[in-house]
Amino acid sequence: MATGLSLHIGLNQVDPARYDGWDGTLNACENDAHDMERLARTAGFDTTVLLTPDGTVDKVTAALGDAAARLGPGDILLCTYSGHGGQVDATGSDDEPDALDETLVLYDRQFLDDEVHRAFRAFAHDVRIVALFDCCHSGSSIEIPGAVAAEGTPRHLPEPQRRQLDDRDRGFFEELRRSLAKDAPSDGAGPDALLVSACQDNQVALDGDANGAFTAALLKVWDDGAFRGGYRDFHRAVQRRLPPTQSPNLYLTGTPSPDFLSQRPFTI
Repeated sequence: MATGLSLHIGLNQVDPARYDGWDGTLNACENDAHDMERLARTAGFDTTVLLTPDGTVDKVTAALGDAAARLGPGDILLCTYSGHGGQVDATGSDDEPDALDETLVLYDRQFLDDEVHRAFRAFAHDVRIVALFDCCHSGSSIEIPGAVAAEGTPRHLPEPQRRQLDDRDRGFFEELRRSLAKDAPSDGAGPDALLVSACQDNQVALDGDANGAFTAALLKVWDDGAFRGGYRDFHRAVQRRLPPTQSPNLYLTGTPSPDFLSQRPFTI
């Protein structure tokens, strides 16, 4: 019988001492993590939750590493993140045409998309990986002011803070990228993973009073398990519940099998 493990990360704030005084206060990210954990537990997953101060790079990577050690072919990992999304300057990087790395804004520092990929590569071949990220991944051609949108609060690292942190942390991330490049497979293959993110790379994901807009739509579509259909159907149904200004993205890395993609979401 297959095993399902899930990790749910929700950050309503970050450590201002690590972000030059910015605490990134949000309302609903911990609620999102709790609600996704309940969904996963009901579906039979063995769950782990990391909330605000525990959402550090070390604890997230340790939880993913533990899951990689426990799961084998045919098993499934569900990883959900709710919090700010950011970007850091990646000038000179061959794998970032827009010269920016997307990040998860964890409690103690930004976590590069390449670090997520490295963590996922540690899983055995044929482990099904599903990632649901309720955060902003803004495109490089759009500069987003740190203001409150009419519909809610954007879950993104505001541009002034982004530039300030870029200047401060450039050397650290350059060295980190060199280390990640050494660890990358020579054939450039990525992990077999399915990602549904809250919006396109030139959009913002909105916070809310009870849930983020993406998580709220996802929970309504799931309807306590009444949903029937595969992951592509699920993505389209969530997408229809959100406005054109926030259009969830379905992204695949590696070669997830057609059987996996056609499974009802959260099937162990």
